[in-house]
Amino acid sequence: MLITYRSSEAAANAVASGIAQRGGDVLVARADLGTRAGCEALVAEARERLGRLDVWVNNAGADVLTGAEANWDWERKLDLLLAVDLKGTIACSYAAGAAMREQDGGGAILNMSWDHVTFGMAGDNPELFSAVKGGVLSYSKSLARALAPTVRVNVLAPGWIETAFGEGADEGFRREVAESTPLQRWGTPADVAAAALYLASPAAAFITGQAINVNGGTVM
Repeated sequence: MLITYRSSEAAANAVASGIAQRGGDVLVARADLGTRAGCEALVAEARERLGRLDVWVNNAGADVLTGAEANWDWERKLDLLLAVDLKGTIACSYAAGAAMREQDGGGAILNMSWDHVTFGMAGDNPELFSAVKGGVLSYSKSLARALAPTVRVNVLAPGWIETAFGEGADEGFRREVAESTPLQRWGTPADVAAAALYLASPAAAFITGQAINVNGGTVM
């Protein structure tokens, strides 16, 4: 396994250490996934260090909800989201897909969208996310057709997940989200990881071009 980071080296090493303590083999690499060159370099490095690519997860996402970026205007936010979330997903998918088609057994690509792209949500940030993550969803369905039958391409569409944004939200909003969710809670990163493991596994060998909402039923 190879995990990546752009600026949070300490956090990436902490994750790698946790995986290693559980018996996993893990490598760490720095990558700028907001550029085509950075994506292609990462795929080449991963292939060289791992020997082959069985599963590729495009999980990188620009954070425009917390920190200084939260105060940017909509155009600057959109440029960053397009570069990392959409262009990065496309560039990495093309490079990883090409590598997988050359190897015995093919592989699986998993891309990250958002459950509300098919439902809609008002607001400056949701509107930008809808445009970008909707692009990821549509692109992935087309790529699934292009890479079949050698490579499977699927999508995860998380809903309200306890990331930095969720953890920093006020208690009233957190309660409102939980009460409006059929399963009555926020999702966790572990919930998303479990769905990713399923789609990457042989148990999902006959699944491609599909999107799974990991959202407790908020959007159905």
